[in-house]
Amino acid sequence: MADAVKHIGSASEFNTLLASTQYVVADFYADWCPPCKAIAPKYAELAAQHDIPSYIAFAKVNVDKVQSLAGEYGITAMPSFIFFKDGKRVKANGSLKIEGADWPKLKAAADKMGKLAAAKADKDEDLK
Repeated sequence: MADAVKHIGSASEFNTLLASTQYVVADFYADWCPPCKAIAPKYAELAAQHDIPSYIAFAKVNVDKVQSLAGEYGITAMPSFIFFKDGKRVKANGSLKIEGADWPKLKAAADKMGKLAAAKADKDEDLK
C-alpha cells in the first residue's frame, strides 16, 4: 500500500499543504514516543482510506525536527492530532486537539472529516 501520509520536513512545507488542501489532519509525534509508534499504523490506514488530493490530507510532523510548528500549535504531549479546514485550525468532535493515542476519538474525528471532504469532492465533480 502506498503511503498516503505526508511527512512534513519544514514549516513552509506544512503551510503549503494547508494552503493547497481543504482539510488536513496533522499528527504531531516524536520518534522516541511509544504511543506515537503504536498508533502510527492506524493513522496510516486512515490516511489511505480517506486521502483525496486537494480535499483531505494526513500529515505527520516530527516535533523534534520541526520544532517551530510544535511551538506554534502548543504541542506539549505526543502524539497530538490537530485538524484544519481551509488553512485554519478547527475543532474535531468538540476539541481543538486530541492528545495521546486515543484511537476512538481520532478515528471518529478523521472519519467525520473524511466524509466532509468526500462530499465536497463529489459536489465539485458534479459541477464539472
